[in-house]
Amino acid sequence: MDLVSLITVFVLAVFLGFEVITKVPPILHTPLMSGSNAISGIAIIGALIATGAENSTVSTVLGVIALVAATINVVGGFLVTHRMLDKFKKKD
Repeated sequence: MDLVSLITVFVLAVFLGFEVITKVPPILHTPLMSGSNAISGIAIIGALIATGAENSTVSTVLGVIALVAATINVVGGFLVTHRMLDKFKKKD
């Protein structure tokens, strides 16, 4: 893919993500976070493949950055989901 196509896909992904997040009602945020964690898992696998491909230093650096960002997203998503699910537990 050329650079223009990659930038187009990135801009469309940002726009779509913003529209999805702003249109989801608050009651559906927890299931959405779970789905987001699954998608970030796919991003982690892609980042590992990009990092280990040994194509160039740039792809390795970008793969490491993507791996760190996706890992932060997964861990943060699980923490937020756990915190939200604790609110539905009965207090003793």
